[in-house]
Order: sequence, then structure tokens, then C-alpha cells
Amino acid sequence: MKKITLAVAATVMMASPAFAGDPAAGKSKSAMCAACHGAAGISAVPMYPNLAGQKEAYLAKQLKDFKSGSRKDPVMAPMAMALSDEDVANISAYYASLK
Repeated sequence: MKKITLAVAATVMMASPAFAGDPAAGKSKSAMCAACHGAAGISAVPMYPNLAGQKEAYLAKQLKDFKSGSRKDPVMAPMAMALSDEDVANISAYYASLK
């Protein structure tokens, strides 16, 4: 029962808005993303995904995976390596806020 209680508490804490990034700060950091993913998160190039409207947690996980090397891509890996954890949270919040 303790494990279930701890799991529920951890889930609630992780879903809390207090952990959300700052979309305004993310917008200022997103210039490097715009070259491939479009200025408003809609890519004009079919091989690059749209980022606008993606879930914030999903975007953050993908960026962290590129940064750690657990997800491989010769273009995204160096882009993600330059980002701090705060940058990842803010960029993810920015693209999640777009429709």
C-alpha cells in the first residue's frame, strides 16, 4: 500500500504546473529550432516533425533523450547538447503552448 501511495504522490508532483517551463523564455530559445521545425512549430520540410501542440512532457523527454544519446540523430544530438535542463523545459512549454 505504501508503494501505491508513493507512486500516486510522485505522479501528482510531476504533473504539477510548478514543474512546467516558461513558454516566453522558450520562444526566445527556439530560434535554432525554427530552421527545421518552422517559426511557429510547423515544418515546411516533410522529413522534420511539427512541434506545435505536442505534449510538453513528450517534447522534454525527446530532447533529453537526444542529449543523453539514448535517441540518435546526427542533427538533433548536437542541438540538444547545447541545451540546459531549464532550456529543455522552456522550449517544450513553448511548443506545447502553440496550436
